[in-house]
Amino acid sequence: MQENNSADLRVIRTKESIRDALVALIEEKGFEAITVKDITTRAKINRGTFYAHYQDKFDLMTKCEEEIMHEMTRIANQNFPGLIEVLESDTPTLAPNPIAIATLEYINQNSEFMKAMLGPKGNLTFQSRLKEFLWKTIFSDGPNSFIREENLLVPGQYLASYIASAHIGVIQKWLESGRQESPLEMANILSTMTIKGLAYAAGLKK
Repeated sequence: MQENNSADLRVIRTKESIRDALVALIEEKGFEAITVKDITTRAKINRGTFYAHYQDKFDLMTKCEEEIMHEMTRIANQNFPGLIEVLESDTPTLAPNPIAIATLEYINQNSEFMKAMLGPKGNLTFQSRLKEFLWKTIFSDGPNSFIREENLLVPGQYLASYIASAHIGVIQKWLESGRQESPLEMANILSTMTIKGLAYAAGLKK
């Protein structure tokens, strides 16, 4: 049992080293320019160790993205009852969005990876997957749906694209600026702009 635990720990550490190397290299030269040799050199492992876990750099990127999206989906599902409670309260615009807070806390914990992925040298497919995640969170066909398309005043695809692009843009700015605000403060900022509206956030409407 002890040997298995040690082996599992080695695998975890190896994957962390590979992921850290990927993040650092994306910041330096961009994902497209990175080679497997770059990654193995930076992670201080041999090519055989890399290929024991990943087929190539694209497989590495895909698995990293899948891990992030899986965890963010779990966070959304776990905090959905709390969001419904906020929306059904007497003063919903004053209460923080529990899904937003938990998601921003997760992004904060994985800030280096998220900054690299969402930065100018990152992978655009990750942004697309993040937008799709936000779309499903907002307009899911399952039980965890809090906006129904039949109730909308504008086409759902445009509303979801607007909300997703705006949220990702704010998160990018937060990461670029060194995360001066806490996840709770950022959740309140997003809530002010999204729920109360841009006119209110800009001081044009009381």
